[in-house]
Amino acid sequence: MTGSGLPLEGVRVLEMTHMVMGPTCGMILAQLGAEVIKVEPPAGDKTRSLGGMGTSFFPLFNRGKRSVVLDFTKPEDRETMHRLLASADVFLENFRDGQLEKQGLGAEELRKAHPHLIVAGHKGFLSGPYDHRPALDEVVQMMSGLAAMTGTRDKPQRVGSSANDIMGGMFGAIAILAALYQKRGGKRDGADIRIGLFENCLFLVAQHMVEYEMTGRKPRSMPEREHAWPIYDIFDAAGGERIFIGVVTEGHWQSFCREFGLQELADDPTLRTTTDRILARDRIIPRVAEEIKRWNVAELSAKLDALNICFSPINRPEDLLQDPHVLRPGGLVNNVNADGKPFRVPALPVEWNGGNIGEGLKVPLLGADTEAIRAELDKPEIPSTGNAA
Repeated sequence: MTGSGLPLEGVRVLEMTHMVMGPTCGMILAQLGAEVIKVEPPAGDKTRSLGGMGTSFFPLFNRGKRSVVLDFTKPEDRETMHRLLASADVFLENFRDGQLEKQGLGAEELRKAHPHLIVAGHKGFLSGPYDHRPALDEVVQMMSGLAAMTGTRDKPQRVGSSANDIMGGMFGAIAILAALYQKRGGKRDGADIRIGLFENCLFLVAQHMVEYEMTGRKPRSMPEREHAWPIYDIFDAAGGERIFIGVVTEGHWQSFCREFGLQELADDPTLRTTTDRILARDRIIPRVAEEIKRWNVAELSAKLDALNICFSPINRPEDLLQDPHVLRPGGLVNNVNADGKPFRVPALPVEWNGGNIGEGLKVPLLGADTEAIRAELDKPEIPSTGNAA
């Protein structure tokens, strides 16, 4: 667990989380070099056995961690937990308020027993009238208006990934990094951090809330929105394929019209400005669609790339496993599941000193590190306070 050269080397994180938001936070910290110890009950994290759309949850969000099994009905395991907390810098949890108090691990108890500890609770809501409620990604998307903006008010549609859970884990990691930085500056005590899934989703829809605050106009959902550009649409291409094209600058408009035989639009005096073109979309888009349909997506991609115009084929997730940019060296990293089978996953979306992060991570078997970590705790050189202070 040492010698990684990554920025969080030497930081110990104790994690008691499940599903997506809390594990995402731990996974990010692990990839940045922290030692992340996942504490599981004897039956294991329930996410381990999920199927269907949940099949990827445990391996994806628990790579690079160590697994310890503790049974809190046993006094010796409760003692082991507190010894682990004494040796850790960060404690991650995502239980409903009041649940950890039953185990003697509530915020007040931890503050007294382990004042050095940075405690990050990933919750459904921040403190307020709703803080007692459980929450799910889909719940907060409906509450925040994100589902109504993605679909419509009549047919709300959730985003097609666990976007809020993942982003909530990212905010948890950001807050923890800030607390570690504060301790590096000489602060001895830890921090009590709360991350809210609902508030995370509010952050995502803030642009629409502020639009209404500033204009008094109700923002339109994505399918109904007013276009800010003359060409910003999905078009049918030859061979039954589809492509998105975004023409957003004056230079793009001129070069697009030249390349695709639309010079009459470029020369039209009634289409002189971007505003003119937006107002004339009802006649511009059918004419553009007529030309686009003459080409297949590969031909269109080459032309638009040469013109430096934004475009994209309409992909599905499985298509990305054949995408040349995704398949560039370091774009996908090779990890190993708990059953020993390899799988590929996108690298952490940053480059560190020119390299990618996340190669070779392993998903732990349930309790694989229990005995080793107990032995480490018995060694006198194991520190009794947080390493990062």
